[in-house]
Amino acid sequence: MVSEFENKVITCRAAVAWEAGKPLSLEEIQVAPPKAGEVRIKITNTSLCHSDSFCLSGKDYNQHFPMILGHESAGIVESVGEGVTKVAPGDHVIPLYMPECGQCPFCLSGRTNICLAISQTQNVGLMPDGTTRFSCNGKQIHHFMGISSFSEYTVVSQLSVTKIDKEAPLDKMCLIGCCIPTGYGAATKTANVFKGASVAVFGCGALGLSVIQGAKACGASRIIAIDINPEKSKISSEFGATDFVNPLDHPDKKIEDVIRGMTFLGVDFSFDTSGGRIDVMNSAFECVTIGWGTAVIISLADAGERISTVPFNMITGKKWMGCAFGGEKGSDLNTYVQSYMKGTLKIDEYITKNISLDEINEGLDDLRRGKCIREVIIMK
Repeated sequence: MVSEFENKVITCRAAVAWEAGKPLSLEEIQVAPPKAGEVRIKITNTSLCHSDSFCLSGKDYNQHFPMILGHESAGIVESVGEGVTKVAPGDHVIPLYMPECGQCPFCLSGRTNICLAISQTQNVGLMPDGTTRFSCNGKQIHHFMGISSFSEYTVVSQLSVTKIDKEAPLDKMCLIGCCIPTGYGAATKTANVFKGASVAVFGCGALGLSVIQGAKACGASRIIAIDINPEKSKISSEFGATDFVNPLDHPDKKIEDVIRGMTFLGVDFSFDTSGGRIDVMNSAFECVTIGWGTAVIISLADAGERISTVPFNMITGKKWMGCAFGGEKGSDLNTYVQSYMKGTLKIDEYITKNISLDEINEGLDDLRRGKCIREVIIMK
């Protein structure tokens, strides 16, 4: 399958973040052909994630403007550069913000999903050769998380893409690019929630619901969902939560005391997906039991923020840890695809509505205000 644009620059539409704290700007951009080891993808669908909103806010000092945000996505390979063997034109794919080279010390260790291969350039918004494939009005535009899916076309390293079943609907598969494995894997792989465990999940957005879904799959006996939005009670129970707690209903108590009061000495596992509040991260740690209690951080936090506790908590056996992408690798994602196809993994239930690229700023506002779980952009 040969693309009409092979080896040519593609002109398309994209939502460009020119500077921090400002709305995205719909622009006509140029997307260069893929170089050796690279893949150009026609993005069919991309959903809006809090990480995009967080980085646009400027609270993450590692981002480089101007840039094209977006990372939770799916699409079809348009063309490939020299030496690419992982995918071919026409393949349906999920771009990966967590690449997988299979050769660096971390990949070879078998102990982590973190890959070092292209981390230095990815972290500064560039392709592995230190350049960018995007331009707008003659100005170079940075990449984001190695993906930049708020564009009709993008270019990624072949290390940052995984092929999926063509029968799977891409408007649903885009959520497997971030929120679902990040939360589900945190419960099933990183924490390894045991059967009969008690679990507290702080925040009931897409990440929290994914943790709940994963904890339920592990056989947790009690799953306490915590959120200040009372409307999250119903959907959290639909995903598997057995209890719902709104901290605003307990103005005179710390939320960790409320959770401990619902259990014997605290929960076996807690997960912070609340969106980067340090006080919530600390509460999530404080509510786990001594002896073996494990608190897992998934949220991002503002630049310079620090978490803290007294050493005695560690001496008594409590554990504090974190994970990226739920500890999953790109090569693991077809398991999620097949689970969805078999009806054992919820995805449709996350999607509040579909929107167009022109509605992206309104969609981000909905996300910030808690008016949606996920809004999915349908690209033309």
